[in-house]
Amino acid sequence: MTGRFGAAILAPEGVRLTGAERRFFADANPFGFILFARNLHGRDQIRALCEALRDAVGWNAPIFIDQEGGRVQRLRPPLARDWLPPLDDVERHGAQAARAMFLRYRIIAHELRGLGIDGNCAPMLDVARPDTHRFLRNRCYGESVDKVVEIGVAVAQGLTQGGVYPVIKHMPGHGLAQLDSHLALPRISAGPEELERVDFAAFRPFHDQPLGMTAHLVFEAYATRAATVSDRMIRLIREDLGFDGLLMTDDISMQALEGNVGSRAAASLAAGCDVVLHCNGEMREMLTLMRRAGEMSEAAQARAEAALAARPEPDDVDIAALEAELEALSPGRL
Repeated sequence: MTGRFGAAILAPEGVRLTGAERRFFADANPFGFILFARNLHGRDQIRALCEALRDAVGWNAPIFIDQEGGRVQRLRPPLARDWLPPLDDVERHGAQAARAMFLRYRIIAHELRGLGIDGNCAPMLDVARPDTHRFLRNRCYGESVDKVVEIGVAVAQGLTQGGVYPVIKHMPGHGLAQLDSHLALPRISAGPEELERVDFAAFRPFHDQPLGMTAHLVFEAYATRAATVSDRMIRLIREDLGFDGLLMTDDISMQALEGNVGSRAAASLAAGCDVVLHCNGEMREMLTLMRRAGEMSEAAQARAEAALAARPEPDDVDIAALEAELEALSPGRL
């Protein structure tokens, strides 16, 4: 690979690349790609698609997925093991939850690597509340900072030891949201004291992770715009939380943000995000987006290169033994 990366992570539309997609991805040279259920029909097909995406850009680009377990799980049996929602799994394992979640995500990493995928958008470090929106709540790991950090560390270690990039999300904290940001813009009225003590605190121990994702919600105590497009909130992520990894947006197609994908992309990059995540695979939107996003800034390119230099490789483990250990820890079958 030569030159700067395009300031985007993009998605193909279907199970194989069209000629137009190949040409577009070659020209755009995105930092990476992300896959969804629409792209995943069989093992050989997924491996071939990953190979085609990397061939299109001419280098070993990272390929991401959302494989949290529960509702947000793009790979299902027989392609991958089925998992309970994270919060359900944490609660049922009790004192053994951290070990169980490490094993869970080490096994997930093994499944992903076997298909050519090497990035997972987890751990999710949002601290749950009783009134957290139902779309988000059971994807969380707990209702306290200590529990979320404990489980988040286990998840990140399981993925990293399996050769898969973790992506910490949703910075600087989505747990107070009572709306689904896919459909509307949540507004958070909590004051700085609570946010610093709970939501922001959950991310600080992960400041040295190579990749992070923003949240599409407004923290009214700090800004009038969603965190993804707020320079004030991106500075908070960099300076207060201390995160210096590559910062991607949450999906720029989500309706929490105003304007079209081009204006959203421009606003997020101007605010200080490094790379724009676009997920729906629609070519017209991607063309609009890349006209506004262009190449990474010099600072973003440096963070991208640092992330690539820290690319994890899988350790040598007996996956069957890990599966047996997880089964022994579990109070019931998954």
